[in-house]
Amino acid sequence: MTSSGLRCKAVAREPPAQALRRILESPGVFQGPACFNALSAKLVERAGFQFCFTSGFSISAAQLGLPDVGLISYGEMLDQGYQITQAVSIPVIGDGDNGYGNEMNIKRTVKGFIHAGFAGILLEDQVSPKACGHTRGRKVVSREEAVMRIKAAIDAREESGSDIVIIARTDSRQAISFKEALWRSRAFADAGADGLFIDALTSREEMKAFCEITPLLPKMANMLEGGGKTPILSPIELEEIGFKLVCYPLSLIGVSIRAMEDALIAIKGGRLPPPGQLPSFEELKDTLGFNDYYKEEQRYTVSSAQTSSQRTYISGSSTPYTQPTGTEESTEKPYEPVVEVLPPSASNSYSSNNPRGRLSGIWSRTLRIKITGRDGLERLDIRIPAGFLEGISSIIPGVGGKNIMEMLEDAAVDVTDGTETGKVLLDFKDTLGDRIQVFLE
Repeated sequence: MTSSGLRCKAVAREPPAQALRRILESPGVFQGPACFNALSAKLVERAGFQFCFTSGFSISAAQLGLPDVGLISYGEMLDQGYQITQAVSIPVIGDGDNGYGNEMNIKRTVKGFIHAGFAGILLEDQVSPKACGHTRGRKVVSREEAVMRIKAAIDAREESGSDIVIIARTDSRQAISFKEALWRSRAFADAGADGLFIDALTSREEMKAFCEITPLLPKMANMLEGGGKTPILSPIELEEIGFKLVCYPLSLIGVSIRAMEDALIAIKGGRLPPPGQLPSFEELKDTLGFNDYYKEEQRYTVSSAQTSSQRTYISGSSTPYTQPTGTEESTEKPYEPVVEVLPPSASNSYSSNNPRGRLSGIWSRTLRIKITGRDGLERLDIRIPAGFLEGISSIIPGVGGKNIMEMLEDAAVDVTDGTETGKVLLDFKDTLGDRIQVFLE
């Protein structure tokens, strides 16, 4: 029997690798369309499939607009994979290509796929740069290196404390021979792979012979749509031969390309795509989860009765005040402004036995900081030693477009001239409309 149309919610709640292993241990054959982004993965899950693959071919096409010939990087595949695994609850098998380097790179790739949320990873024995399956020019590494890649992947899994499913793929059927592909598959099984895949099998006989080696280990079939080297068989036929997983790598990206081409032709001709090809806006919103979002959003809605006015606290005071909104009258009693007066002894101590060059006069002065609310009430009125600006200027030459050193130099001149009326250093309104003034006294 086939299991593609069934969806077990209990499996979906399990950790990804555990859910995939449960599928592999279940009777029947399981179909997994290959996705290429979060939306296509959501559609796979929505259709009722229990798992899906990521396709390097499709992701290269969708993300880069380029062929699957090793141009897409590990980081790009990992980023897209993370978006996919976060969008669905079904387990996802990631296309790890050839691991993006040597055995140390393979370990990093496996650990990255684990952290990205993949349930399984498919690793192949091609050289770099790799070639696309069912195409010309494929070459594979030596037997020894191919087996060592699988061992490195298993070590990475153990070091991560993960249970990610490792599926070993060989491209040696096309690169060397069918006999070589069988030898490598047995060696991968002995090394500890959880599943096996020979790409580009050319007949039912080869498919059957492949499934007969290590019969208890799950085998994967690749139904390359549109004219690959492997015969296209029904799920029932594949189950009878002995396959457990079936991948459909091009269906989603292929129909997407054709649908976009048809839509563009229609638009260019002054028409819209016909209703049968174009979902309604309501259908699109439902597919993308707008309705679910709105329902969940209601859980966090705050009523007007729960909304409190914005309150702030003046530094040095525990008295709060409500910022006026401009549309309502304040019912709060105006509070007294906070005033701090610096005694002469404190300001004089800054210059006593502590010469500070041509700016020394400023240490005998004070800065008055005054904030007046837009309602005309004083919010703040304090005085602090003016000399602290000299220290700040050595760390931060300019603040808010004002050069502190220039301000100090101007202030020092005024002090030398004996000006006692004070000097306005800053006078502006903030974003809330309060007026902020700084005086040198």
